[in-house]
Amino acid sequence: MEKQVKTRNPWFWVPTLYFAEGIPYFIVNNISVMMLTKMGVPNDDMAFFTSLLYLPWAIKPFWSPFVDIIKTKRWWTIAMQVLMSISFILLTLCIPYPSAEEITSGTTPISMFTITLILFSITAFASATHDIAADGFYMIALSQKNQAAFVGIRSTFYRLSSIFGQGVLVFIAGMIESNTNDIPFSWRMTMLVTAVMFSLITLYHTFFVPKPEVEKADDHKKTTAKEIFMEFGRTFVTYFKKPYLWLAILFMLLYRLPEAFLIKMCVPFLVASREAGGLGLSTADVGLVYGTIGVLFLTVGGILGGIYASRVGLKRSLWIMAACMTLPCLTFVYLADFQPENIAVISTAVAIEQFGYGFGFTAYMLYMMYFSEGEFKTSHYAICTAFMALSMMIPGMFAGSLQMAVGYSTFFWFVIACCAATLGITFFADRRIDPEYGLKD
Repeated sequence: MEKQVKTRNPWFWVPTLYFAEGIPYFIVNNISVMMLTKMGVPNDDMAFFTSLLYLPWAIKPFWSPFVDIIKTKRWWTIAMQVLMSISFILLTLCIPYPSAEEITSGTTPISMFTITLILFSITAFASATHDIAADGFYMIALSQKNQAAFVGIRSTFYRLSSIFGQGVLVFIAGMIESNTNDIPFSWRMTMLVTAVMFSLITLYHTFFVPKPEVEKADDHKKTTAKEIFMEFGRTFVTYFKKPYLWLAILFMLLYRLPEAFLIKMCVPFLVASREAGGLGLSTADVGLVYGTIGVLFLTVGGILGGIYASRVGLKRSLWIMAACMTLPCLTFVYLADFQPENIAVISTAVAIEQFGYGFGFTAYMLYMMYFSEGEFKTSHYAICTAFMALSMMIPGMFAGSLQMAVGYSTFFWFVIACCAATLGITFFADRRIDPEYGLKD
């Protein structure tokens, strides 16, 4: 018999909860790249330190048991939102003011951003913890029927947070920059908008996120803490005893290798001067082209990829999706070699690349689900997401140094060369996939 859950209408809190889940992720992993680039931080330092910000999402499975044992998931959700609100407020006050000469020459030392990076790191750890708590709370606070009914709603509002974080906020920064010609001030005001909005959402959630009766069993949690840790240990032992483990790990690390390099240098390339090999777009243009149009086509690609995979299964879709993950990278070779000025042409190229990535990424997600099948399915999938984060973090750390050494055009040709890794690991992984996976009801 299904548990009765005392809750208010999910429409009052599910959309805002998942909007709030996405905002800090995109602030940390996307806004940080754009902001440091516009502030004149060299690409090697920018890429290395912003890639390290992925780390909390890579290691979050290691502290997820504490979210189960200590306090309630509602407490963790609200507490992390409060912490992130404070961090955003402090970011507004602590963003440094490099000189115009440093910004123009691209020689702003990363040391100027030490406090900023510390606050981004705090936000990253809080955001990763919030992900664990919010997803768990969703399953506790809603009946099974409502969980199924709202899964599309939560996904939609997470995507909207992506458009807001990468599109609207960047566009706001661009508008302020064009009106004031003060880049540091534009990012302070943008972070102020973020801080105010996120603080209001946190205040709203404090009163409107429900308090399910099933979360009040704190005493039971304390008595079963040992069992939770034992189960946690079994999770890792059984994961690393799975057949074809190293093939799976290599697939998770290499399938997105071209995109891992490209995505870290995409925004710097779009805003870099034409003399430096970039496209010379304004901040507002990047918010429109990459943060809005790009994200929309990424979303459409993901939706269509899911529909296609559900009809033909993982095995039959894998090679087509691997091709979609790799071939569209050629659009950035075109952009770097020909440096078009027409915003429609640039938008089309970005849209093609993002659509291909969204479509091809479906196979990656399905493969992780496939590998996680069996006992501890949920926990094993969480470990897979750690490798997913590492697949973006490690290449991104070195993308900036590589680009500065060879220039944008050669860098994007290198990205194309990395497609061989995607196709190679796809060849070996494809041989171990059940042809019926993804087709069974």
